[in-house]
Amino acid sequence: MRRFLTLPDVAEALNISMSQTRALIKSGDLEGIQIGGRGQWRVEEAKLDEYIDRQYAAQRASRAAHDQEQQHTAN
Repeated sequence: MRRFLTLPDVAEALNISMSQTRALIKSGDLEGIQIGGRGQWRVEEAKLDEYIDRQYAAQRASRAAHDQEQQHTAN
């Protein structure tokens, strides 16, 4: 099992474009490192997994807040 993924690998794993992948890296939402003289970006598999876990948690929190808001307005 390899430790680091290229940006095309990350884009494929998330089913997003390369520009979206670069934006995630640039914003810091997804941690990546530049390696080598040409500054090739790599993302550690563990960091990709952490990003995905955070996205799931954010979705759950958003859904819970929405459900709570719906219950509040129904009362």
